[in-house]
Amino acid sequence: MEELKKIFAENLIYLRGLKHLTQFELGEKLNYSDKAVSRWERAEAIPDAYVLMQLSKLFNVTVDYLLTPHSPEEAEKVEKLLKKAQFNRKIITTISFLGVWSIALLIFIILFLVGKTYWITFAYALPVSLIVLLVFNSIWGKKKNNFYIISLFIWSVFFWIYFALFSYNLWPLFILGVPAQIITFLCFQIKRSSKK
Repeated sequence: MEELKKIFAENLIYLRGLKHLTQFELGEKLNYSDKAVSRWERAEAIPDAYVLMQLSKLFNVTVDYLLTPHSPEEAEKVEKLLKKAQFNRKIITTISFLGVWSIALLIFIILFLVGKTYWITFAYALPVSLIVLLVFNSIWGKKKNNFYIISLFIWSVFFWIYFALFSYNLWPLFILGVPAQIITFLCFQIKRSSKK
C-alpha cells in the first residue's frame, strides 16, 4: 500500500505541475482542502475512487495511469497530450468569443446596407461575449478569473444601458455599479467548506 501511495504521489505532483495548478487550486476543483492534496503528495494518504475518477478527468488520463509507475517516455507522451488539450481549449474559447463579435459585425453590416448605422450592436456584443468567456473559464479556467470576468460583465451591462438610453442622460446609473462591484467582491470572499 505504501508503494501505491508513493506512485500516486509522484504522478499527482507531475500532473499538477503540467497543469500549472497550486495545491489550493487543485483542492478547490475537487472540493478538498489544500492540506488534503498535500497529504496525497507526501504519500501519507490516497483519495477514494470517486476523487481518483475526478482527477483522471481533470488531467485527461486513466485512473490506472494515476496508480502505476511510468517511464520518462510515457510521461512525455502525457505532457504532450495535456498541452494539446490546453491549446484546443484556448482555441475553442477564442473561436466562441470571436463568434459573438462576428455576429455583431454581421448585424451591423446588414443594418448599414439598409441605411441604418447602429453602433450599439457592439455594445450588445460585449456582455454576451463576456458571458461566453465566463462559461468557458468556469469549465476550463482558473476560478479566480471569474471575479474579473463578472466585474467586466457588470460594468459592460451598465455601459450598454447607458448607451441604449443615451438621450436620457443616465450617468447616475454608474453609481449602481459600485454596490454591484462590492457585492461581487464579497461573494468571491465566501469560503466553501471543503473535505479534509
